[in-house]
Order: sequence, then C-alpha cells, then structure tokens
Amino acid sequence: MHNFISINGQIQKRTDGYIPVSSSAALFGNGIFTTIAIYKSTPFLWEKHWRRLIENAAAVGIDLLEHHAESVADELRELIVQNSLVNGRARITFFDESDSPIWSDNAEAKTSLSINTGDLRPLPYDFRLTVSANLVNSTSPLAGVKSCNYLENILAMNDAKERGFHEAVRVNERGEISSACMANLFWLNDGKLYTPDLSTGCLAGTTREFILENLECEEVTVSLKKLDSADQIFLTSAGIGVVQIAEFDGRQLEKNHHPLLDLLPATC
Repeated sequence: MHNFISINGQIQKRTDGYIPVSSSAALFGNGIFTTIAIYKSTPFLWEKHWRRLIENAAAVGIDLLEHHAESVADELRELIVQNSLVNGRARITFFDESDSPIWSDNAEAKTSLSINTGDLRPLPYDFRLTVSANLVNSTSPLAGVKSCNYLENILAMNDAKERGFHEAVRVNERGEISSACMANLFWLNDGKLYTPDLSTGCLAGTTREFILENLECEEVTVSLKKLDSADQIFLTSAGIGVVQIAEFDGRQLEKNHHPLLDLLPATC
C-alpha cells in the first residue's frame, strides 16, 4: 500500500486512517469494496466498478446517497497523483461507520469512504493452481457480493499457499465450479472458452464482464471434471489482470498464446 490514502475526501498518511471500534464495519465487516486496475494513471473500467458498488451496497444495506460517481472518481484521481501512481491498483471501500445496534443505542447512520492505492501484485511465471476444500455457498445473501467480510476467501487462499500452490479453484455446495479464491476463472477446451455462470455464486468481476463483451465465451454450470480435460486455464481480476495457469494439481498445462492475454492495456 502506498503512503497516502483518502478518507472521506481528505488525503492523509495511511498510518492515520482508522475505523471506529464500535462500528458495524469493525465488529462485523459490514462494508463493500472494489479493486480497480490503474493503467497509465487512469482507472480502468470505472463505470463497471461503480455500477457494482451501487448493486453491492443495496445488497448489504449500505447507504451511498451522499456519494456520487463523479466525486468519488475525482478523489481517486487526486490520490493517484498524490502517490505518483502510473501502473498499479486502487481499492475503494465503503464501510458502515454507524454504531452497531447490538452494542449501542445510537441510531445515527453513517457511511464512510476510503481509497488506497498500491503497486501491481507480483506474480510468478509458473502459476500453480489447486482445488480448495472450502465451498462457495451460492445460496448465501453475500454470494456475488464483494463485501469486506472476505475471511473465507483469505483462508482458502492461505491453505492453497501452505500446500505449495498460488491459488485454488472453489466449487459450490452443488459441486459446480465457481471461481478461484480471489479471482474469476476461465478455461479453454477444444478451442472454446468457458467460465462459470453467475448462478454458481461467483463474483460478477469487472474484468470477467469485459472479457465476455470482447470474446466468445460460454457461461456454464459444470463440475470439476471439466477442468481435468482443460487445455488452458486462466485467472482474471482487476488486481492480477489475466494470468495463465502453468500447472493444475500437478498437471502441466499448455501455454499457447490466446487472445484473452491481449485484452487488457499494456503496463510498459
């Protein structure tokens, strides 16, 4: 994370940012966020990110009436300049700073905004993927919501890393492929591109949406067996871009070039 952050429109040192301990955000992780790729100091797919923030806020009951796309985008651009960011990523977080009704009788509602930036995530050349034992609950009210309660994803990722992998495929309660721990999933089979349908509980990723708009791809509900015969596998997100998988559970995959790898802006 870079040195400066923005809290409710005020740029300050990152060490000065905090969340009130009595808030619903601190006690229960009540908040939403999005990670935006920054290319040549410009936020990528801003409109898609803002639309999803609005949808996710409605899903968890966070009031964004005092926050507008133009003003938030201006705050983001100001922070990009302050941190001299050229290529990297930014996280926009709306959190419920209201006192928890379980612990307080203060009924005043308050939504706060924080923005921070960072460099691009360093990625290994030989990206190794496995399968997670942590299921995605497609019936959860948080399914498809990028909420601040991300502990399940982190635990699944940590488990994969402890086993010598970089990421893991997660399936839902019906055994359908849903996503990776921190990314959307695509695979190629006999020249055709596939990705899990949103009904599996996967996140409606902005990079995922951009790919579907630009390449022929079928959204499917299928079991893990489909990955056993995949010729190529890709992970996508604003944080990592498009990553081609070199190994899936010990099986070496083809690393032939695919148009999917050329969709996003170059960083050099």
